[in-house]
Amino acid sequence: MQFSSIPRPAALAAVTGMSDVPFWLDSPSRPAPRPPLTQDSEAGLVVVGGGFTGLWTALLAKEADPALDVLLLEGGRVAEGATGRNGGFVAASLTHGLVNGAERFADELPTLLRLGHENLRAIEETIVRHGIDCGFQWAGELDVAVAEHQVEDLRQQADLAARYGEPVEFLDAAQTRGRVDSPTYLAGLLDPTGAALVDPARLAWGLLEACARAGVVIHEGTPVLDLIDRGHAVEVFTPTARVHAPRVALATNAYPPLLRRLRHYVVPVYDYVLVTEPLSDGQWAAIGWKGREGLSDAGNQFHYYRVTPDGRILWGGFDAVHHYGSRFDRAFEHDTSYFGHLAEHFLQTFPQLTGIRFTHGWGGAIDTCSRFSAFWGTAASGRIGYVLGFTGLGVGASRFGALTMLDLLYSRDTERTRLRMVRTKPIPFPPEPMRSVGISLTTRSLARADANGGRRNLWLRTLDAMGMGFDS
Repeated sequence: MQFSSIPRPAALAAVTGMSDVPFWLDSPSRPAPRPPLTQDSEAGLVVVGGGFTGLWTALLAKEADPALDVLLLEGGRVAEGATGRNGGFVAASLTHGLVNGAERFADELPTLLRLGHENLRAIEETIVRHGIDCGFQWAGELDVAVAEHQVEDLRQQADLAARYGEPVEFLDAAQTRGRVDSPTYLAGLLDPTGAALVDPARLAWGLLEACARAGVVIHEGTPVLDLIDRGHAVEVFTPTARVHAPRVALATNAYPPLLRRLRHYVVPVYDYVLVTEPLSDGQWAAIGWKGREGLSDAGNQFHYYRVTPDGRILWGGFDAVHHYGSRFDRAFEHDTSYFGHLAEHFLQTFPQLTGIRFTHGWGGAIDTCSRFSAFWGTAASGRIGYVLGFTGLGVGASRFGALTMLDLLYSRDTERTRLRMVRTKPIPFPPEPMRSVGISLTTRSLARADANGGRRNLWLRTLDAMGMGFDS
């Protein structure tokens, strides 16, 4: 089907009066802010960023060496960036899906698949060990075809998964609608072990408490302004104090990079999300969804959606918005012009829920790179490490990213650091104005492909040949 770009009155009414606070952060469980750094200090490791990547980096470093002095600096509040604004899908994939992994890292994909599943199990083990109440649930993931050409795409993905031993099942229209009932569904692809669901903010807050109990020193409200390599250590500058450390781990993701070289590799794109009011028993009966799988449709521009622990539906995605100059601005998180379109798409998918209202709507930036999966590196003779570029799948991959970044910072020769995926970088984006022109042309071409039976035009085929093929 072709999702309408014009919201009807029912869709506009459904988003009237919403809170612009992300649903996950709108919680009495949100911890009180920790005080900012106010005096010069030293640390064995400084972690910059209090999202998933930074929290995992600090916790894993401290668990590996309890004597290490770890200092975590967060410019705002822990989890208020992408970590608290996503859908809560914890994917096993480290490569932004099997197809993307097969196209870019075919030679080491079996290893990457194994490491991805090991990483997801390790996340669950950490949650259990630290008693983190975040609603972790092995729900699996269901991709649904909403256009005829997507049915064959899902069949091919099922065949690819079978070749790699992944327990993925192709479902016809009746089987798919037997799990979740939408008149738009033509087929489905069920992956029962490829993803779990969490409340991402509560997971982050649980990791924060685990870090604190382990002895990590945490300061919020402390943006890092600059890094200076002093030869034997790195000097970290904040508005109120300086820190000297032999090693610094950068976990800023979509935020403007502190290392200028990284600005060519990542662009922030803004994604928008809605959450409904709690559904009644009758409304749940009308759509089924007893398995509570995480869902996404199979278009180039796709929606992702899931059930929240308190019986709502979270619905996000489709538009990924880039602003000229790769500008990052908190004002973009409150651009309400996209909410009516999202609500219209929701009602086209679930017409039996017409009349439902949305209580929360928000936006957030995703750190996008041209290969759609994380990349790593070091600077200052190995004293500064970084990982970024998760492109929307960082809830799960951030732990693997953090562990690998620590390997690089401490010069460990591991299975992870020997991966070509870790040793290489994505193709950089061109400078402006070509960057914005190219992204705009790509976005329009993807929408045209969705409306034209999946056929990719010359521009998309050229990107494919260059290794920058956008398919989501």
